[in-house]
Amino acid sequence: MELWITNFQGELAALTGAFLWAASSAAYSLLGQKISPLKLNLFKGLIAIALIFLTLIISDKLQTEINSTTINLFLISGILGIGLGDTAFFSALKNMGARRTLLMETLSPPMTALLALIFLGEQLTFGAWCGILITVGGVAWVISERTPGAAISNVNIKQGILWAILAAIANSSGAVISRFALLSSDINPLLSTLFRLIGGTTIVVLLLFFQKIKQDKSEKFNWSMKLVGAIFITAFSSTYLGIWLQQTSLKFSPAGIAQTLLATSPIFIIPIAAQMGEKISIRSILGVLVAVVGISLLFTFQ
Repeated sequence: MELWITNFQGELAALTGAFLWAASSAAYSLLGQKISPLKLNLFKGLIAIALIFLTLIISDKLQTEINSTTINLFLISGILGIGLGDTAFFSALKNMGARRTLLMETLSPPMTALLALIFLGEQLTFGAWCGILITVGGVAWVISERTPGAAISNVNIKQGILWAILAAIANSSGAVISRFALLSSDINPLLSTLFRLIGGTTIVVLLLFFQKIKQDKSEKFNWSMKLVGAIFITAFSSTYLGIWLQQTSLKFSPAGIAQTLLATSPIFIIPIAAQMGEKISIRSILGVLVAVVGISLLFTFQ
């Protein structure tokens, strides 16, 4: 059992990260009604950076001798994947809603695998490619289901599709750059997470600065202990732990496989929604089963 966990620690980290992101999504949807996506990104990033820095000091894993090229690669990866990628994703959500946006996001895993093949020379087996396509197909089948109340006002499909494609490209590029930096150095995944978050948070600060100049007034919202606690919990679970697990998965498994497993969050939403009293359709259950078959192929053919 211990050997099995060691052999698949990258894949298991990716699935755990996907679960944490799914569990945090309900909180994000509520927080997004009170705070703008950019400010929420900033607060989450700052909290996660502080937690990671504290963890590195306590565990005595704060490396001081790191190649500047490696640091720059992680910063660029964070700017692309966390800063620009998440911002584009939120813009897609605003323009065409969650269902269509999540459906477009299923482009990211095969795109990541293709970029890794081109730039890193990562050769996946035929079975692994089948696993990627089957898993993505299962996720797409679940999130493409029409649900009551899914419509949003002021829909702009063309802009939404453009933002979603940009988000997929940014996330895939960030994942591949991070994978390359992890393979070409002995940096631990947690420290690499710190650099990625610094890069992503820096670009968010710049975007907020230009947004403030454009609007000439800042958004106002009321702070409360409940709001601060919710932001901290989501930052801890999805940003601190989630991106750490993402980096671990990219360190120990091929980029395409890691990104595919990280994209299974919509599957984990289903049992969470069932616990909250939502009715689960037969199509959703079948979609989960299809995705599970794809995931099993990823564990089998490598």
